[in-house]
Amino acid sequence: MMKHTKLFLLTFFLVAFMLACNNPEPAEKPKADISLQNPLVEKVTTAEEQRALSPDTILQRLKDGNKRFADNNITARDHSKMVRATASGQYPKSVVLSCLDSRIPVEDVFDKGIGDMFVARNAGNIVNEDLLGSMEYGCKVSGAKLILVLGHSNCGAIKSAIDDVQMGNITAMLAKIKPAVKMSANFNGEKTSKNEQFTDEVGKNNVRNTIEIIIQKSAILKEMITKKEIRIIGAYYDIKTGVVSFLE
Repeated sequence: MMKHTKLFLLTFFLVAFMLACNNPEPAEKPKADISLQNPLVEKVTTAEEQRALSPDTILQRLKDGNKRFADNNITARDHSKMVRATASGQYPKSVVLSCLDSRIPVEDVFDKGIGDMFVARNAGNIVNEDLLGSMEYGCKVSGAKLILVLGHSNCGAIKSAIDDVQMGNITAMLAKIKPAVKMSANFNGEKTSKNEQFTDEVGKNNVRNTIEIIIQKSAILKEMITKKEIRIIGAYYDIKTGVVSFLE
């Protein structure tokens, strides 16, 4: 009987030892990212602060924000609190006309939060009467100081305009981009949608052409630009790097 008891105890301790060896203490859990636990709650811009800002200051803030975005250092924000903070009114600093492209999250690209900017989007970042009215509202009524027309690399609308695509309402839309193709006639190289350098040339000229149309067709915005109350500027987003180059 004693012999069997000793054998049982020896077996028990041997199994316990083997289990302990095969199941070491769990590794220390990684520490939580404090910045994600306590996101920044930015102070929402007031009407007085908006009036005090200059177009050049706002432009520099967009440049700084894009650098943070490209460096993967984007600001953590508590959007829920910002929503509540802007519920009673908005005082955006800029109006951005961007392409419809899903790869360009405009507020993130410039590291901005809720209430910071008006964003309008369509394929090819072109302008029409509705958008002109929206820009006039954003600047003349709501006090924005900067209009930014944002094109981007590898744009499907630009490529379609170069290829003279004909398809439903897309045809009329692309007609507004065709002037940029003509503006690029002196490009030294293969003038096809397969040539990345050519599509970039057309894309940047499309931004410039859009700016010219805005100035020509909006007497309100033209007067504000002349009085230096606002600025209008073009920019070009590189979808490979996230970097925005400003066409000043």
